[in-house]
Amino acid sequence: MSTLPVWARWAGVAAAVFGAATVFAGGAALFGGQATEAAVGDAVPVVLWFNFCAGFAYLIGAATLIARAPVARIIALLIGLLTLAVFALFIFKVVNGTPFEWRTVGAMTLRSGFWLAIGFALPKT
Repeated sequence: MSTLPVWARWAGVAAAVFGAATVFAGGAALFGGQATEAAVGDAVPVVLWFNFCAGFAYLIGAATLIARAPVARIIALLIGLLTLAVFALFIFKVVNGTPFEWRTVGAMTLRSGFWLAIGFALPKT
């Protein structure tokens, strides 16, 4: 029996949906052509690529949460901290004049908050 709480499985289901949506949306934004590119607007490329790649990490994190594996805490914290690092890079770029979309601020806040909340809420094993 795992030491992780039962709620970790529900968080894993949410993370799986979130991860699949992230891979789909990021892939569409990166590889969808001119119409999709226009809809994306002023996306910051490094953030767009990071989020697309992170979607696959979300799926791995989701699997560990659903399995209630002890490594889930480490994975959640790593995803959250890496997202914060890219968020800081995004802020640096914006402060230095890079055009951006405001929805990126909300998305990065949600992404980092989601994973850090899970990582800090899970017990140390």
